[in-house]
Amino acid sequence: MPFGSALPVVAAPMAGGGTTPALVEAVATAGGFAFLPAGYKTAEALEEQLAGLSVEAGVNLFVPSEETIAPDAFRAYADELQPDADRYGLDLRSATPVVDDDQWAAKVDVLVAHPVPWVSFTFGLPDAASASALRRAGSRLAATVTTVDEARRAADFGVDALVVQGSDAGGHSGTFDPTRPITPTDTAAVVSEVVAATGLPVVGAGGVDGPERVARVLAAGADAVAVGTLFLRSDEAGTSATHRAALADPRFTETTIARAFTGRPARGLRNAFVDAHEATAPVGYPALHHLTRELRAKAAAAGDPDRVHLWAGTGYRAAEARPAAEILRGLVTRLH
Repeated sequence: MPFGSALPVVAAPMAGGGTTPALVEAVATAGGFAFLPAGYKTAEALEEQLAGLSVEAGVNLFVPSEETIAPDAFRAYADELQPDADRYGLDLRSATPVVDDDQWAAKVDVLVAHPVPWVSFTFGLPDAASASALRRAGSRLAATVTTVDEARRAADFGVDALVVQGSDAGGHSGTFDPTRPITPTDTAAVVSEVVAATGLPVVGAGGVDGPERVARVLAAGADAVAVGTLFLRSDEAGTSATHRAALADPRFTETTIARAFTGRPARGLRNAFVDAHEATAPVGYPALHHLTRELRAKAAAAGDPDRVHLWAGTGYRAAEARPAAEILRGLVTRLH
């Protein structure tokens, strides 16, 4: 196990509230390893959460996007979404594209000052200077990859491990190229190909819905399996009540990959927002994330599941409302 934990299960860093410090603590205490998400947090919030942890954990960073969005495409999409925003008294027509780096430099500084054993990256590879600074601080580095080509690039960059994400994974795809169509990829198959191509330690992620899938991904060559969606209804997760309810609601019958909410492909429950806007949504992260952020927050608070992102992997029906430690123990029953 590259992370030194007793069990080969890693709690995925679900940004935006899903993975909380309490979930990290519960998973680590039960024998797994967990990554605390830094995405969408301020550097100060990340530092505070790290200081409050009593267990060893990793941290996940979003690599800043270099995407730009044409002003006319942004404006057309904002106009299209205005009727949804009208329900909550929001004005999207006056919005302008916001492009930020998610406080990248400040968060790297926090992790240099307060080192963690592992730092992982999503949406690409970090700049060499940041990687070197994190290494000097004592952290090992992992990259999220979705193809063998990305895995080779990450290996050439010098990372210590790879998080190999199949298309069944919930939330944002870690693809380096957000314009690339996300075609169906079996996690175990991609894991096997990446292990053969790189020889690096691998964490398999995507579609983990029970102990059989855990065993299958490990048998394909993974050193550990990442789990996100199955923890969304756990007692310790920060999942909103609206999201929790939707995961168990029989009217939501499938997941789909869409960029309608953030401008970047992400898998979630198919809802009315996806049906109405996916065909016209431009690529443009994080500009679209910022455009829809307040609308999604208002919808979640109002119990409106059709105007909020409901991130979920294909195994969402197996997510249960119980303690994270019980969920973790249930996943490793085929390994004894």
